[in-house]
Amino acid sequence: MIDENGFRLNVGIILTNSHGQLFWGRRVNQDAWQFPQGGIHDNEQLEEALFRELYEEIGLSQKEVSIVAESEQWLSYRLPRRLIRSDTRPPCIGQKQKWFLLRLEGEDSCIKLDVSIKPEFDHWRWVSYWFPLYQVVAFKREVYRQALLEFSPKIMNIKKELMTLDPLDH
Repeated sequence: MIDENGFRLNVGIILTNSHGQLFWGRRVNQDAWQFPQGGIHDNEQLEEALFRELYEEIGLSQKEVSIVAESEQWLSYRLPRRLIRSDTRPPCIGQKQKWFLLRLEGEDSCIKLDVSIKPEFDHWRWVSYWFPLYQVVAFKREVYRQALLEFSPKIMNIKKELMTLDPLDH
């Protein structure tokens, strides 16, 4: 779905584990890494798009994650001119995203990159919280900065919870 200003409506997903590390996926056949994200279909609710994209891109179901936070605002970025698609009406000039911070409740083995006919990622790893900000393609960097800044207090709470657990529990 593209809005009247040419921005494709989209959900962005920051998946964390219990140690406050983030899922970082490498796009198929590219040396480009990013968070999962994807478009919102016509008449689809935000959470429906979130869980559809989560499953399509990394094979996780709703029962394997919990929603920690949702961005207060829509965050947007413009595509470089070479990536603008002129075959849509209106032309798609960028992405307008609602971001979600999710916590993996299952095991790492729940993550499966090959559930879709056309996978988005061919490799993934856990990275430190701020790592993606310096690795993502330049035109997405400001959106990543805004989302990470907004969610950083939530990650601190996850890390505090971890520190209060008995070391024998994990």
